[in-house]
Amino acid sequence: MAIEYTEDKRFTVDQVQALFRSVGWESANYPDRLFKALLHSDTVISAWDGEHLVGLVRVLDDTEMVAYMHWVLVDPAYHGHGVGGHLVEMVKTKYHDYLFLEVMPEESKNAPFYQRHGFHLMEDGRAMQIVNRG
Repeated sequence: MAIEYTEDKRFTVDQVQALFRSVGWESANYPDRLFKALLHSDTVISAWDGEHLVGLVRVLDDTEMVAYMHWVLVDPAYHGHGVGGHLVEMVKTKYHDYLFLEVMPEESKNAPFYQRHGFHLMEDGRAMQIVNRG
């Protein structure tokens, strides 16, 4: 399997929605907002098997101090093939000069994946959010 990785935002609304649906994320219910969010994100690295979008990672950054890695996802049909790990390593390389590279796993079961890639749990940190489904 030859997966191609790119920072070109060449994906379509339908491709993005299909990927997010494949992992069961609520964001798939808002395809236009999701697509716009990706287009306006600082960095999006996507993984492709031919014309099939099989994974992506999104990063929001302040250009100097903090980069926040968000939305690391891989189509379940491609789990176990190193796609997610490769995306994370590409982000680590790109942001190696930043003081902080942070990630907030949406589910605690995903923490070991990030720990295998050098992330550690923050002392006394807690994730918080407000959801506006509006």
